[in-house]
Amino acid sequence: MVAVINTGHSIRGIFTYNENKVLEGKALCIGEGNYPMDLEKMSENFKLGVFLKQLQLNENVKRSAVHISLNFDRSDTDLSKEKLMQIAASYIDKIGFGLQPYLIYQHHDARHPHIHIATINVRADGSRIDMHNIGRNQSETARRELEISFDLVRADSRKKQGQAPINAIDVERIKYGAIDSKRAIGSVLNAVIPHYKYTTLGELNAVLNLYNVKAEMGKENSKMFQNKGLIYQILDEKKKAVGVPIKASSFYSKPTLSRLEINFAAAKTARVANMKRTRNAVDLLLLKYPSITLSQLETRLANQGITAVARKNENGVIYGMTYVDHNTRCIFNGSSLGPAYAAKGLLERLGGYAEFGKQSAVLDSTVSRQGSFISAAEVQRIIDDVLYAGTPSDYVPRELKNKRKKRRRKGQSDNK
Repeated sequence: MVAVINTGHSIRGIFTYNENKVLEGKALCIGEGNYPMDLEKMSENFKLGVFLKQLQLNENVKRSAVHISLNFDRSDTDLSKEKLMQIAASYIDKIGFGLQPYLIYQHHDARHPHIHIATINVRADGSRIDMHNIGRNQSETARRELEISFDLVRADSRKKQGQAPINAIDVERIKYGAIDSKRAIGSVLNAVIPHYKYTTLGELNAVLNLYNVKAEMGKENSKMFQNKGLIYQILDEKKKAVGVPIKASSFYSKPTLSRLEINFAAAKTARVANMKRTRNAVDLLLLKYPSITLSQLETRLANQGITAVARKNENGVIYGMTYVDHNTRCIFNGSSLGPAYAAKGLLERLGGYAEFGKQSAVLDSTVSRQGSFISAAEVQRIIDDVLYAGTPSDYVPRELKNKRKKRRRKGQSDNK
């Protein structure tokens, strides 16, 4: 099971989104919690009114609306309405919302079973529920406990099988015309934008493009660009835009440029600790396989959960590299990792060979591989960095241990 928690400014928007799904025949409101009467006796206005009345108790809370989705594996077939309600009630209680009013919606617009829960984070006494790190702490603990108690497919087991996190919530590659364009794009955006760390639109597009979606600001002299507008569009197999572009503001999650810029700023510091893992993965492969080609490097990085994206011009010449680490959910332009990981530096380290399609062409200026001799200590440093990537920054590699100078006692000379 995978749980996704989103907060917003408008419970009305969350409520309307789910009720519209019901009207379209794509969802059912299957349950409620802490409402004063049974679900069948409540009108839409009454259901929404309960939320709005309680929110009036503390109007200082800006992001008071909470929207949760619980996503189950396709093989979880024993999910009756009653069982889904039990799972939802137990999850809500475990994350600290057990006394809050909430509505449960079962959606049928994806190939995997899932439910949505609408609630608020203002208590009946007007106090606010602290949601800091709730996804990492309370939600993760609740998810693991529910997987055991309700005999659900474990999300961790899927990760051990090598699936990227985006697959865990069943976001499929989009093929234009196969399914509703807006819904298909929205599913990819919901899986990527809140969960990956990126500092530019180009880095975000590196992962969106993997699922045939592109974010576009327009040309620099266009009105859309000047007004900081943003559209999303489906890409075909040749990565060419097809179909009608959709404005960012028309999606429920509102993935506009102004909101993305907030993510850009936050990611600049949040992803720093994970840069080492990507650098070390590249370094260790180049060290272990001196004659490795770019295509082989991409394949071996993919086995470690890292997608290396080579950007090419119309002539097929590589001019940029981007690395998408699905394990840490960080996206790095090669230059942000350092010159040795940008296109030019990487190709030089590969011996001057760049592979285009099925053929390998020698670059005009073949550069011999730098640093062909690497000491044993340097090898051990890289291996230690890979093995201990993600551990506290005060970790000391073994070759640096026991090197401290002994303190000389007072009155003791160097001459013995």
